[in-house]
Amino acid sequence: MMKSAVNMAYKVLWSQESIQNLEDILEYLSEKWTERESNTFKQHLVKHIKLISSSPKLFPVSEYNSRFRKAVLSKQTTLYYEIQEDTIILAYIFVNKRSIDHIQE
Repeated sequence: MMKSAVNMAYKVLWSQESIQNLEDILEYLSEKWTERESNTFKQHLVKHIKLISSSPKLFPVSEYNSRFRKAVLSKQTTLYYEIQEDTIILAYIFVNKRSIDHIQE
C-alpha cells in the first residue's frame, strides 16, 4: 500500500548550525528591534517550516549547493534545508549580508 504524499508531513530536524543561527538572529532582533519584529520573524519561520514539511520541493534548489533547497524568509534571511527520505534537515538560517561560501561545505 502506498502512502499518500498529499497527507504526509516530513519530520523536521534542526542542525546544530541552524540552532546557533536562530539563536544569533533572535538575540540580534531582541537588541536592535521591537518585540513585534521578532514575533514577525518567528511567524515567518514557523510558516515556512510547515510549508517545507508538507511540500519539501516547493522551494528551489540552491544555486550555491544543489544538496540544499532555499526558502527566503525575508530579504535579510534565507533558510537552507536538505531533504533526506522522509526527513527535512534545517541546515542554515542565513543572514543574507554574510558570505555564502561556507554553505558549499
